[in-house]
Amino acid sequence: MSDSNQAPAPIPPIPVNEPLLDGREKQYLLECIETGWISSEGPFVARFEQAFAARVGRKHGIAVANGSVALDAAVVALGIGPGDEVIVPTFTIISCAAAIVRAGAVPVVVDSDPLTWNMDLDQVEARITPRTKAIMAVHIYGLPTDMLRLQAIADRHGLAIIEDAAEAHGLTCAGRPCGSFGNLSTFSFYPNKHITTGEGGMIVTDDDALAERCRSLRNLCFQPARRFVHEELGWNFRLTNLQAALGVAQLERLDEFVPIKRRMGAAYTQRLSDLPGVQLPLPRTDYADNIYWVFGVVLGPEHDMDAAAAMKKLGEYRIGTRPFFWPMHEQPVFHKMGLLKGESHPVAENIARRGFYVPSGLALTEAQIDRVSTVMHEVFGKS
Repeated sequence: MSDSNQAPAPIPPIPVNEPLLDGREKQYLLECIETGWISSEGPFVARFEQAFAARVGRKHGIAVANGSVALDAAVVALGIGPGDEVIVPTFTIISCAAAIVRAGAVPVVVDSDPLTWNMDLDQVEARITPRTKAIMAVHIYGLPTDMLRLQAIADRHGLAIIEDAAEAHGLTCAGRPCGSFGNLSTFSFYPNKHITTGEGGMIVTDDDALAERCRSLRNLCFQPARRFVHEELGWNFRLTNLQAALGVAQLERLDEFVPIKRRMGAAYTQRLSDLPGVQLPLPRTDYADNIYWVFGVVLGPEHDMDAAAAMKKLGEYRIGTRPFFWPMHEQPVFHKMGLLKGESHPVAENIARRGFYVPSGLALTEAQIDRVSTVMHEVFGKS
């Protein structure tokens, strides 16, 4: 006989991200353990580097500890340092500007395109000065920067390009894989990415000298002939064989993962397109189709709540969310350094304050998408 006073079971939360790890991940990890190859010396590292580089049409892959240090190594490998400027979107993760600042260079930021949320290429050329050494492009939330147009700008001014493709596994731009543009491209393998190694990253390039430079920088700048005698300082940015084993298994499924994300994006778009005053991700541009790394929304002025209030409200329904990036020109840490003060970039400021993303992981089910959509209509259905 049931207890009529028993409390109903709580509604299970829907996490903002949950990866899929049901391929050969366990098999490859067991192989690492059984052979004893768990450090960065193991064979999965080279296997992952070669397979990943081939996937994005690059000659070299250099596996590193995470996507942030991939940017650090890329900046230093290009010889960027004190006195140099690097143009970067203000709307991005802090790792991008931090890598520039740590090298002693100055980040010069541009605002966002209001539809794609990527850097506004109309502003890039105006910010180039005699001290500009490179442009750092960042593919944001599922749509790429227009790399052909950006490459033309860089070529006109003799500038290097660092392509941050951390969120762009399996994405193409003008028919080419993201990660195939620029002098150096970087990726992240954090658990919310299409390919995860837990933590981890990759630098890819076609330039033999840059590849060798990045390999040296990630490995403490050991010298082949005199290992423990150092001419310069590097870092220990190495990826372990265990992580690389995960990466190999995940990469095997990328062609499966990409359609899953696009189906998720289409499902959310169909269910949420009638919400008043809510901007949804742009499905496509004339150079790319959205891969929906995450499904972001931006609340219009019709709504009397900002992103923080909206996420709190959705949390009451046990719906996981995450805020959008906070602009670089509004970061207190850079203001303390005397950087990026007094700048105004209204598009980035608006989407940072009124944008967030809803559950978007590879393990998200159709039923969960339905529940999120139902709650979104309940919360935002009336402007």
